[in-house]
Amino acid sequence: MEMLAPYTTLGLGGPALEFVQADTAEQLVSLVAEADHEARPTLVLGGGSNLVVADEGFDGLVIRVATRGVKASRDRDHMFVTVEAGEDWDPLVARAVAEGWSGLECMSGIPGLVGSTPIQNVGAYGQEIAQTVWSVRAYDRRTQQVEDLEARRCDFAYRTSLFKRDLSRYVVLSVTYALELSELSGPIAYQELATKLGVEPGARVPLERAREAVLELRRGKGMVLDPADPDTRSAGSFFTNPVLTDEQAAELAARAPGHPRWDLPGGLVKVPAAWLIEQAGFPKGYARGPVRISTKHTLALTNPDGAGTTADLLTLAREVRDGVREKFGVTLVNEPVMVNCAL
Repeated sequence: MEMLAPYTTLGLGGPALEFVQADTAEQLVSLVAEADHEARPTLVLGGGSNLVVADEGFDGLVIRVATRGVKASRDRDHMFVTVEAGEDWDPLVARAVAEGWSGLECMSGIPGLVGSTPIQNVGAYGQEIAQTVWSVRAYDRRTQQVEDLEARRCDFAYRTSLFKRDLSRYVVLSVTYALELSELSGPIAYQELATKLGVEPGARVPLERAREAVLELRRGKGMVLDPADPDTRSAGSFFTNPVLTDEQAAELAARAPGHPRWDLPGGLVKVPAAWLIEQAGFPKGYARGPVRISTKHTLALTNPDGAGTTADLLTLAREVRDGVREKFGVTLVNEPVMVNCAL
């Protein structure tokens, strides 16, 4: 049996009953289809950067995605880049910046594989995948067909998508991005990044300058994988920023007048989870046994010395979630995918 811990950025997770690697999209589809026909539990494993696997592991077949390939074609204003699901994400961003393909630069330094980007609707510093995805090729396990889903069919929303809402249905095979042909970044939409760059929100800067600024900000938060930095032994942000209805926002305002917030369309309000966590009494570095909140970034739960267990991590996550709910009446939702475990 293969231990899954080495395949996750947290370094946590027990054994897989069976473990195979898919090197081509055809092989990936064949393996999944065969497992479904035999009714075997199946886990499709990408980069393991947004995954929490139980200490008991996975009692079924784990298929590691290792497909490779990048194809690019252009029209007058855009480059259409089709990338196999097993390609590493950040090297793709680096290539886009070097080639003058604008639209991915603010998502520099995010760990993981390309196949996970539409599932999570990955985003950072004012950019998200939904802004650049043209289509997603996926195997539909229900119909047993390979489909090309246009972006409008992917039902993207904040850190979610059609694929995430039903993780058991689709296997992402490749993603096509429509990127602007420009040496300049997209409009800088995130205040922290604008401040770092010394520009006003909405300004555009050279692609390389945007990438370097994002990487520097992420390193300062322990969000760029680095074996020498124990704070990077995490699954990234463990909780999403809560999106509240007007009624929920009013309740929070009564408990915490003047709290930070972002107004969204439709009367919704987004609240920074990091602020809620810190104000509920969980500062950076807060520890429970061998696991802790990152010393650099309140949203990351870490296994700094590799000595923790998934049970340890979930105990800490529950303590944080319950503490925030008790103080503010807001229930935090985990961002990583849970395998054979739950909060």
